[in-house]
Amino acid sequence: MNKPVLVVALGGNALLRRGEPLEADLQRKNICLAAGTLAALCQKWRVVLVHGNGPQVGLLALQNSAYPAVAPYPLDILVAQTQGMIGYLLQQALKNCLPESRVCTLLTQVEVSLLDPAFDNPTKYIGPVYTQAQSENLAAEKGWAMKADGQHFRRVVASPQPQRIFEIDAIRALLDQHYLVICNGGGGVPVHQTADGLEGVEAVIDKDLSAALLARQLQADALLILTDADAVYLGWGTPEQRPLHHITPRDLAGMAFDAGSMGPKVSAACQFVDACHGLAGIGALEDGEAILAGLKGTCIRAQ
Repeated sequence: MNKPVLVVALGGNALLRRGEPLEADLQRKNICLAAGTLAALCQKWRVVLVHGNGPQVGLLALQNSAYPAVAPYPLDILVAQTQGMIGYLLQQALKNCLPESRVCTLLTQVEVSLLDPAFDNPTKYIGPVYTQAQSENLAAEKGWAMKADGQHFRRVVASPQPQRIFEIDAIRALLDQHYLVICNGGGGVPVHQTADGLEGVEAVIDKDLSAALLARQLQADALLILTDADAVYLGWGTPEQRPLHHITPRDLAGMAFDAGSMGPKVSAACQFVDACHGLAGIGALEDGEAILAGLKGTCIRAQ
């Protein structure tokens, strides 16, 4: 009998803790810790893993712009680079934890619309954190859009809605062959359809919304969104903040969350629950099993 299917969305900030330097060795260490949690989930679930790339793609863009002799690479190419880099680190760490398991990373393209209103209102945080003075200098020097992220500032880019996963048949085939599949990295490489075929788009897709689309298309049993927050909080950052532990999409519909961080996670979870009537959980990486058991984090069910 096949195990139930679980789509896990692993945040770029869970792989690199907020404020930590973007060092390769540090990311490898964090990914090894994440692999332990993910390996435990594989005992009860068939896992499909989607990872974020916000800090990593932002660093690539920064490094990319530092060499003026070559035009900066567009974001779709940088997203593809992070799929390879983070996918490699995750695949290696998971294979070390689960030597008898099949693990693979699949380069994944995801369709977006050029008419998406997100292109007029960038909200997706990428790259490292800056002081206000640094952010103002970068905005003037590079023409980047910058936005406050807690006590710091970060670059923001367009984050259009994912519409179609082009490699979905390959993902299904690998899952049916009992692979732990790493796919839709960084939300997927953003592309759109032209008369001549697919073409990259200057954007970064939200990995949580992409994971929810993937979970719906796979008819998954559960969606688990792991981040650097231990739950969804109402009134985050205020003296009245309180965690939401067990809740329905209907209850969440009347609440407001930050568009650049928790908002897409809540929206993704609700989309999945409404479509598939499964369980969606949001919380800290180390609490993965406890979130699915309803003991920690935020659990979202239809009723």
